[in-house]
Amino acid sequence: MAVAEGASALGIIDLNPEAAEAALEPARVAGIPIAFAACDIRTAPAAHEAFDRIAAALGRVDTLVNSAAIYPRKPILEITDADWDASNAINVKGTYHMMVAAVRHMQAQEVKDRVRGRIVNITSVDAFKAHPQNAHYAATKAAVVSLTKSMAHAVAPDGILVNSVAPAGMATEKARELGFLGELAKASPLGRGGEPEEMAEWVLMAGGPRNTYMTGENIIVSGGYIYA
Repeated sequence: MAVAEGASALGIIDLNPEAAEAALEPARVAGIPIAFAACDIRTAPAAHEAFDRIAAALGRVDTLVNSAAIYPRKPILEITDADWDASNAINVKGTYHMMVAAVRHMQAQEVKDRVRGRIVNITSVDAFKAHPQNAHYAATKAAVVSLTKSMAHAVAPDGILVNSVAPAGMATEKARELGFLGELAKASPLGRGGEPEEMAEWVLMAGGPRNTYMTGENIIVSGGYIYA
């Protein structure tokens, strides 16, 4: 969708080269510059080096979208230290490391239409509802909502906008593979899980050139699930 909306370049940081290549294919077909960096974002040096590689390959980075996360399920009384550490390391620390790398790059950029750069963090509606079946995941996503607000406040004087988008369950290929579509449909007042494109619209709105003023906000895209 970013390509269809006019993205001039596209870079992906991922542990899975095959998934990244598939996601970059529309940009490749469109003939716009692309870049990929393999990285485990749990440590600051690795995350910053990967971001710098993408920035060096593409030049100006206008938007960072943080979507890396793990989604473990385990009864709330059985969550181990290892479970907590893994969820925090990827979902919270990794998001933080990538934001710091992006901010440092964006602070040196010229202002374009009042903005130096935009960051969009993917959180979850789970941050706002009780989820005893995956409490550690929900807790990390609540942390990302808070972290988004704090970073937005810190970098507002630099003209960098930081927001988050909180979807409910989306009908992704992974959800289909795991047999979650029925569960998603039952949970939603609309009777279905959202299509990935229906969330992407809001990510592009928050992270695209039409957003010149919104920062520190969390956009909930839940199909009414948040109120159910």
